[in-house]
Amino acid sequence: MQPIDPAAFEAIVEESLDEVPEELMAMLDNVVFLVEDEPPTDDPDLLGVYDGVPLTERDAGWGLGNLPDRITLFRGPLTRMCEDVEELREEIAVTVVHEIAHHFGIDDDTLHELGWG
Repeated sequence: MQPIDPAAFEAIVEESLDEVPEELMAMLDNVVFLVEDEPPTDDPDLLGVYDGVPLTERDAGWGLGNLPDRITLFRGPLTRMCEDVEELREEIAVTVVHEIAHHFGIDDDTLHELGWG
């Protein structure tokens, strides 16, 4: 796939977010989506990451001044692994669902069992 500039990639991310079921998006609590060019150097193939406190680990005091949880997508690995824009849209949607699952407290092993690994 040819390189995609950051603005075009963000537009594709927006389109991909529309592919995620509305019911799932509506259940998110205090989450923002971000895009970065590359993941940390120690995990160069990482497509996305959830950074926050899963809903299953929040207590009654959570939310008093907490910053939003973050789901970050990494443009470099996503564009390198996809053949075309349609495959990129699909991979972004799968990556977003995977990271949303972490927001709900679902671990990688369970995601792999469910086919979202």
